[in-house]
Amino acid sequence: MILDSMAGAERCYCLHSSFSAAFSYLQSISPERLVEGRHELDGERLFAIVARSEGRGRQGAKLEVHRRYIDIQMCLAGNESFGWRPLVDCIAPEAPFDEARDIQFFADRPQKWFDLPPESFAIFYPDDAHAPSAGEGEVWKVVVKVAVDR
Repeated sequence: MILDSMAGAERCYCLHSSFSAAFSYLQSISPERLVEGRHELDGERLFAIVARSEGRGRQGAKLEVHRRYIDIQMCLAGNESFGWRPLVDCIAPEAPFDEARDIQFFADRPQKWFDLPPESFAIFYPDDAHAPSAGEGEVWKVVVKVAVDR
């Protein structure tokens, strides 16, 4: 997991061949003209999901993991909060991994909690179990899905 402000995004470009394009997209968006839904950037290799949602609070947020994608999550407005736990420490899956949706949920509780203020981002790799929407109130955010290079 990586946490930083958008001012530090360039430091992450070397970590994945698609991160430069992902952060270019995030830096170019205009929240007042942004439309909710899926935005294609490079087919299934790189796309963004823009959403407004109500926070679930720490009790309602569930740990999740992905295998095919790295998540870059950026808060546009509101106060997004996350829980985090290393996948290797997750021992209570709620169901088998859903290959079609690239997701698995766990009943384990996060080891760490943190806020993600606007203009900040978090990168979650497949070994990072993360619990999004752990804050209160409405959050306007973008999740860029970056295909894992194999």
